Amino acid sequence: MTTPVTSQAHVFPILPLRDIVVFPHMIVPLFVGREKSVRALEDVMKDDKQILLVAQKNAAQDDPGVDDIYRVGTVSTVLQLLKLPDGTVKVLVEGVRRARIQRFVENPNFFQAEADLIEEKSGDAQEIEALSRSVISQFEQYIKLNKKIPPEVLVSINQIENGSKLADTLASHLALKIPDKQEILEIESITERLEKVFGHMESEIGVLQVEKKIRNRVKRQMEKTQREYYLNEQLKAIQKELGETDDGRDEASEIEERIKKTRLSKEARDKAMAELKKLRSMSPMSAEATVVRNYLDWMLSIPWKKRSKVKIDIAKAEEVLDADHYGLEKVKERILEYLAVQQRAQKMKGPILCLVGAPGVGKTSLGKSVARATGRNFVRMSLGGVRDEAEIRGHRRTYIGSMPGKIIQGMKKAKSSNPLFLLDEVDKMGHDWRGDPASALLEVLDPEQNNTFNDHYLEVDYDLSDVMFVTTANTLNMPPALLDRMEIIRIAGYTEDEKVEIARRHLLPKQLEAHGLKPEEWTISDSALRDVIRYYTRESGVRNLERELANLVRKAVKELVSDKDGKKKSVNLTSKTLGKYAGVRRYRFGEIEADDLVGVTTGLAWTEVGGELLSIEAVMVPGKGRMTITGKLGDVMQESIQAAKSFVQSRAVQFGITPPIFTKR
Repeated sequence: MTTPVTSQAHVFPILPLRDIVVFPHMIVPLFVGREKSVRALEDVMKDDKQILLVAQKNAAQDDPGVDDIYRVGTVSTVLQLLKLPDGTVKVLVEGVRRARIQRFVENPNFFQAEADLIEEKSGDAQEIEALSRSVISQFEQYIKLNKKIPPEVLVSINQIENGSKLADTLASHLALKIPDKQEILEIESITERLEKVFGHMESEIGVLQVEKKIRNRVKRQMEKTQREYYLNEQLKAIQKELGETDDGRDEASEIEERIKKTRLSKEARDKAMAELKKLRSMSPMSAEATVVRNYLDWMLSIPWKKRSKVKIDIAKAEEVLDADHYGLEKVKERILEYLAVQQRAQKMKGPILCLVGAPGVGKTSLGKSVARATGRNFVRMSLGGVRDEAEIRGHRRTYIGSMPGKIIQGMKKAKSSNPLFLLDEVDKMGHDWRGDPASALLEVLDPEQNNTFNDHYLEVDYDLSDVMFVTTANTLNMPPALLDRMEIIRIAGYTEDEKVEIARRHLLPKQLEAHGLKPEEWTISDSALRDVIRYYTRESGVRNLERELANLVRKAVKELVSDKDGKKKSVNLTSKTLGKYAGVRRYRFGEIEADDLVGVTTGLAWTEVGGELLSIEAVMVPGKGRMTITGKLGDVMQESIQAAKSFVQSRAVQFGITPPIFTKR
């Protein structure tokens, strides 16, 4: 708001300043380029008047308004003015007194305002003297830390006796923000102004001390790096003079680059850098250098925090599992449950599943399908016959030819830190004087511990918590501690209907392709296929069924190739013609004795390959009442025979049997 001015008011042209606050007693050069500001200076030079220098609130504003500048400024005298060729003006001004703007005066050419000169409030003389000495002492320390201020300034500061001038001069030399300097300018009391300057100076000294520490630390680090570089260059020069090649140096540089690029853990990075330092000090041809190189190669080859993207689309996963395997609903349901939970919980520990079942039921192939369904890389490790703990945990580097264990080797092969790791035949491990590999697996298969798995060769912790472990076994003949860490999923043998479906979907197309036959050149009826399952195979899985089908396909190929006339275009297998190609039936299926016989009964039993009908015959011979059981019978069957004997003895009279016969026969 602008108003007409009265004749008694102090009216000053206004010069808005950017990024600077001018204090009284301060001589400072200014570069002026804005038209209004240049016209204000020209007006001052005409009548040899003073000008009011006021700081802008926002330095980025190029055309400030009356609300964009502070209300307190410094009335200054223009000592010198010089117009430069580019149109700007260089002016040298000296601050005289503080002034507060009361009202702005209407003037279209430049800012003009009525301002009151501010009278300073002097306090207790002794207090001002004490504060003056304190701020001068602090300023000496400030100059030692801030190299931008020349030491000669301290001489002129010591000669200032006026407390107000001292406070203003020191404030102008401090590296403060514009609002802080403006706050000091607006303080009328000399005592308060000195205290404020003292407080800002203490704060700045604290910041400068921290800066000095950082500079010294960086300088020491730079000196160390430069020293190492200088010594390495000297070493290269010496080796060149001795005729040694610098291939080792280049190799060390390559390894160092790989260490920087690989996302190692802090422990692994420190270990790798320590080994690299040892390698640089060795002769490239020494045996020890080869050991260190192999170690670093292993360290940098395994995946560190390199995850493959896991698929969590349940519908697609179910589609993949159903396409690869017929049946096995319980296992598929457990895998889909895991994926469903993972959709909700981004970070969860992978389940450790143990698939238990007879040979040939598809445990290993199911592991591959789970990997494909979840989008994980697949790696398989066979544990059958493993007797040495070092095969799991690795050999210590003190041994010749040492290398990491099978777990770390598998992770290298997987090329990601979250693969599906199949531990095959986990029940076939042995143990001897070299250790118990089953015990070494306890750490691997424990979700609470495997994030710090320590291989003897690497000697650093490796995180296995993202790995999805699946183990397979034929029986549960394993240590209880190992069983406790796994979720047991039993895979029962396939039913006859499931075997027929598996043969149609998977086995037959595979065998036809393997033997070069087209689907129309060889066919087999469902009844013939069921006869192959019933009378030529006896198993829980489908391996023998696949062998028998391969045998039938080979005979068909031979028959087609042997036909010299070329009239035979296909071979069709039925129940009637099956015997011609498969031979005599090997097994009986669901058959009992045609006639009832004395002393012969039929029993029911179950085995790993399915249900069985047993013909049990009892024969009485002279003896001493002892019963002999023949055949490889289990405990349950033996107990059944004893129960039958006890029943006959308890009902002997009713059956017309003389009791003494039990002790004479």
